[in-house]
Amino acid sequence: MAEIHAKKIYEKNVDTILTEDIHFSGELSFSKALIIKGQFTGVINATGDLYIEEKAHVEAEITASSVFVKGRVIGNIQANKRVELNGSASVQGDITSPRIVMDTGCRFDGISKMKRSEK
Repeated sequence: MAEIHAKKIYEKNVDTILTEDIHFSGELSFSKALIIKGQFTGVINATGDLYIEEKAHVEAEITASSVFVKGRVIGNIQANKRVELNGSASVQGDITSPRIVMDTGCRFDGISKMKRSEK
């Protein structure tokens, strides 16, 4: 059985949330957790964790510590720790991470590469 993200993320503990009404284009970099609920297009280069919520639409090249996807991603994902695709997730792009977890029902169209985390 898959080890899908059991720890619930509490929005009050997250510094930045791009809400449903946000349509953002550009380059994001952050060191603490970020939640995307709206739309983002561009590049994400972060050392913190990224949470992409169910109604979110992200078209980006993503680099982060861990990436948790419930929504839609078009672009490659690279994570230093783990990538989790919830049952509602749709990813079109390659995933590179030492740990990749995919829940039943998710859609993934790409190549997965499990490389060791950098120490």
